[in-house]
Amino acid sequence: MGDRTAMAQRRVKAFMLMFIMFLAPLAGCFGEADERVLDASALTIEGSGALQGGMWQQITLSANDDVAVYIPYFIQDPGSMRAQNGTVLDLQTSERITMNILFPPRNDMIVFFIDEIGRTDWPVRPADISWKTWLANPSNGSAVQAVPNEDLGGEWPWLVPGNTSGEAAIPIVMETVRPSRADLTDADGVGASDGWVNGRDVYEWVDFIADDTPCATCGPDGAVGYLDRWIGNANPSYEHAITYFEGVMQGYGLDRVEVHRFQWNTAWAVNICGYKDGSVYPDEWLIFGAHFDIAPPVAYTPGAEAGVPGYGTRHGAYDNAAGSSMVLTTASVLAEFDARRTMVFCLWSSEEEGLWGSRSFANDLPDGVTVSNYLNLDMAGVNYPGDYALSVYLGPDGTQEAVDQTGMFYLAEWIGADALDLGYEMERGREAWLESGESPLWGDIYEDTVAIYESPTARSDHASFQDIGVATLGWNGLVDGYPCYHRECDTMETMIEYMDTDNSTGINNLVHSWDIVTWWAVYAFLHMDQTPVPNEL
Repeated sequence: MGDRTAMAQRRVKAFMLMFIMFLAPLAGCFGEADERVLDASALTIEGSGALQGGMWQQITLSANDDVAVYIPYFIQDPGSMRAQNGTVLDLQTSERITMNILFPPRNDMIVFFIDEIGRTDWPVRPADISWKTWLANPSNGSAVQAVPNEDLGGEWPWLVPGNTSGEAAIPIVMETVRPSRADLTDADGVGASDGWVNGRDVYEWVDFIADDTPCATCGPDGAVGYLDRWIGNANPSYEHAITYFEGVMQGYGLDRVEVHRFQWNTAWAVNICGYKDGSVYPDEWLIFGAHFDIAPPVAYTPGAEAGVPGYGTRHGAYDNAAGSSMVLTTASVLAEFDARRTMVFCLWSSEEEGLWGSRSFANDLPDGVTVSNYLNLDMAGVNYPGDYALSVYLGPDGTQEAVDQTGMFYLAEWIGADALDLGYEMERGREAWLESGESPLWGDIYEDTVAIYESPTARSDHASFQDIGVATLGWNGLVDGYPCYHRECDTMETMIEYMDTDNSTGINNLVHSWDIVTWWAVYAFLHMDQTPVPNEL
């Protein structure tokens, strides 16, 4: 019995030795399996249907592993309910989070990044290229850092500039689809016809305001639209338009709409402004404006010194029903949003007479009120994607040599390169600006050109706010080179004709032009509400 027991023990030992020897070649494999390797499968991203561009949408993040998620797009914080420029979230295995997010409207490639829980510094692309371009060569760029949310009740971290180079993270690349209207074709601008804002809505506003179809009962101008918007002593056509658009703004659900009247010499300046009161900093105003008046019959027109008379216009489709329509479109959606700072949407009068309306407003702010930033729209539309440059101008300009407003310049590039996918066009614009400056951009043919620059001139209402120390951002297209500038032919039909190109209709190009500019302004508003851009002079 004892011998058999000893023999059995020896057999067990021999088997165990053989098993250990058998395991030895596999030890490396088992060791690797024990080391957790994170990859893109650690996170599942789900939307209600396809992921949509240019539309606030609910998505759900599902963690299949412990994972940190870096989201470089606007999201709505669930505590403060305010928009913020991205976040970083730590998720435990099986944890699910639903969020409201705004993916880019004109770039169908999006990317999230993941890494180990607890990471705070993450890579960020340079301002002048898209995430898609950066992913192909992620050797440049810098870093952002996740910090505690600064909003009252805010839950998800904010992103601020980081202190490192932003080491590599695991990208999760996805595609979005922008919704569009079913009743339109490419020729009508269907590709920019839906979303939170869209260029087709702007097009239809301009078409309505400048509609000269005769109508004896519609108003003093005798037309369906709102023509003859010259500012003067109680111009009945202008007063008729004021009443109508005051009602339009009231219908958006803004907190209040005010008609401001000022007198300069013998003429009235009359502004229409809608207010969405800020819930954190109500005395800091973020203003988006465009002049609503048009060139009167005595307006100066380029060429007058050569004997070409300047006689004004009835319609003012390009100058400046276009800008006014983008302000109205923006106000209609931002009225629904809870903002930190008071958002003010203004249609100025008397710009053509010397900025009377905006100057009166800027110089008569209520006690304790400051303007954090101002956005201006004047003559935007006849530009890229037509055969003319889109100018994105910022200021005030100090040196006229180097860029003084570096923060505003960075923000303009940041929005343009990714949300609007204009990296190539911006590069061409940079080259054009360095070669010839501003004047040719306003008068010559430039294909595929979007120029961001610090403007040495201030010929529109942004000058009124630069004069009180405010950093500004604005957009315009063809100006002095537009043959109907301050003339009767400034109609919708002329704009369509000028925007016609070999590969697209004038209507389609106009719709996309206004889509680009309106989205640029909306994104700028969201950024500036979270973090105003200071005047660096």
